[in-house]
Amino acid sequence: MTYLQFREKWHEVGCFNVYQVRAVCPRFNHGNLARWVGKGYLVRLRQDWYAFADLMRVPEFSRYVAQKMYAPSYLSLHSALAYYGIIPEAVTQITCVTSNRTAYYTNAFGEYSYQTVKPQLFFGYVPVVLPQGYSYHLALPEKALLDLLYLYPQYNTTEALLDLRLDDWWMQEELNVNRLHEFSERAGSAALQNRVELMIDTYRHD
Repeated sequence: MTYLQFREKWHEVGCFNVYQVRAVCPRFNHGNLARWVGKGYLVRLRQDWYAFADLMRVPEFSRYVAQKMYAPSYLSLHSALAYYGIIPEAVTQITCVTSNRTAYYTNAFGEYSYQTVKPQLFFGYVPVVLPQGYSYHLALPEKALLDLLYLYPQYNTTEALLDLRLDDWWMQEELNVNRLHEFSERAGSAALQNRVELMIDTYRHD
């Protein structure tokens, strides 16, 4: 199989693993992938996972990569909060939540961090569809905040919460407090609910 033949068949998928290719083409020569990486046609994402190099120019494709190469997962934490404009800093690392083990990967598309939550906390995300048809899962803003408080229990004082520099206007005008309460109740943790209440009080009565 030539590269052009391979590209015609797989480019619309964007990124893929070796096992997907072999399931469709059992006689495919795995060595081709390494050669095409060397020629700059493909990018190696992690073991057995690859993407087409030209897709590095597609906005937000790096977020799609995050979902594909480590599943199940969804974008949350600092990446989601920056997406919604809730935190002021630009976020270079792509931060995700997973019900699998914690993991970290770096490749030409970026740095990827995956942090583990309990399976019962794996909810509260929506699909984001890119113009090219690729899609990824993004935490709702309230779930991104909950994930942050769950994974970083040190945010348990007014001072620590203020250090997050959450957008005051968003916290006071856009935050769906009922949704945040509903999400925190599903977590079943009194300590987490206390941190949620403290965060609401901090940014609504500062």
